[in-house]
Amino acid sequence: MRTPHRFALMGALVGSLALSTLPASAANGGGGAGDPYYPDDGNSGYNVTHYDVRVGYDPARTHYLDGDTTVTATATEALDRFSLDLKGFKVASVDINGAPAKTFSRSSEHKLDITPAQQLAKGKKFTVRVRYAGKPTGDAWNTMEDGGAYVSGEPHSSRDWYPSNDHPSDKATFQLTATVPEGWTAIGSGLPGKTTPGKGSDGKATKTFRWHEDKPLATYLSAFAVDKFTVHTSKMKDGTPVIHAYSPGTAAASQEWEGQLPEILDFFASKFGPYPFSSAGGIVVNGGDGGGPGALETQTRPTYTGTMFDMSMTHENAHQWFGDSVTVADWRNGCLNECFAQYASQLWEEHNGSDIDKGFYRDTVEENKNNPEYWGVKLYDPGKGKEIDPALYDKGSLMVHALRRTVGDKAFFATLKQWTHDHRDGNATFPQFEKLAQKVSGKNLTGFFNAWAHSTKIPEKKYLYPGSLAKLAK
Repeated sequence: MRTPHRFALMGALVGSLALSTLPASAANGGGGAGDPYYPDDGNSGYNVTHYDVRVGYDPARTHYLDGDTTVTATATEALDRFSLDLKGFKVASVDINGAPAKTFSRSSEHKLDITPAQQLAKGKKFTVRVRYAGKPTGDAWNTMEDGGAYVSGEPHSSRDWYPSNDHPSDKATFQLTATVPEGWTAIGSGLPGKTTPGKGSDGKATKTFRWHEDKPLATYLSAFAVDKFTVHTSKMKDGTPVIHAYSPGTAAASQEWEGQLPEILDFFASKFGPYPFSSAGGIVVNGGDGGGPGALETQTRPTYTGTMFDMSMTHENAHQWFGDSVTVADWRNGCLNECFAQYASQLWEEHNGSDIDKGFYRDTVEENKNNPEYWGVKLYDPGKGKEIDPALYDKGSLMVHALRRTVGDKAFFATLKQWTHDHRDGNATFPQFEKLAQKVSGKNLTGFFNAWAHSTKIPEKKYLYPGSLAKLAK
């Protein structure tokens, strides 16, 4: 993320949720995924392999969403009970392997606790189908003046529109089927499928759009946007489809930058390794109600608010390697996303002729060397609420450049390529990156990382101005 930067698909809802009689921790699989900052997020009792999300959205019905989501997962322990993350909505039914759940209930604002009719054995693959409806209420759900909507949020997003194991450690493939009124378009992550016409319960014409992302996706990176989009399609040199969608009024300011995306991705591929996904592009939405960030690295197709331009494009598309393909194991590791994505924008500036040693690095250090607040956030494990702190962008990108000058270009870029190769489609931690950088470079980097990533003070001079940067020190 960059920070400056009804249809009645399922019939009438029936019944209401019973009050929870047991705390989630009283049952197998009831605990969270183990994140130290957000211990209630996710669920440790299963691993999701696929999300099949089917929604209907009609802007004329006061932003009402009908949902019908099937989660395919494998139990990692014997499950008498487990939970999904879902905020708001009325849940009409929950089925497990095609049969009604014994019970389902709420235990917190975003926990849907489910008891299967029979225990799910460890190692058993199972499906959970949840039918739900209502007006989305979460911070990641944003509506626009014309009635359109989009999802953009970090560290939480998916719970605001579909039930999920909402933690980045549990990545899964993703399929979206979205039905909207005729004249509107639904955009998602990955590749488009067949678009089909239909009719809503009121007899009015509809269209159903299909999208599928076949690479594992962290839940907060799933894209969904509905508007009267203008859609542009093209291809990379290697044939990779590129799809850009523009809300009304955004195309003119953004389109001039659209043609740069293939060059940006090709440049990053030369530095980071092959582009990790089967499609690319962007979603440019027209403002919204202020709940979302300026841009978010939704997988394959970043979501931009208002406009996109070269620096936001470089940052969000660098995330396709750092954050999307290689995803944090937990939220202590946000530097793996933001430190490297922010530095990628500096690499792009260098590619276009800038002297980033002086104009970026030296000037930034000198401007802030007497400002303890600038250095006062640790880059690894910065603390709850600081998992995407501005320090990860600013101090973090300085650290990455200092590392480059410490180990040299050959070892630095070899480390990045090895990193994206070894952890592609998976999860990783910052300590793992530290070990890899030391291994590839053959240097003892303990002092360097302690000074930059694990400290709340300005690094001492030998780490602040390493290698060729030493001649710039004042």
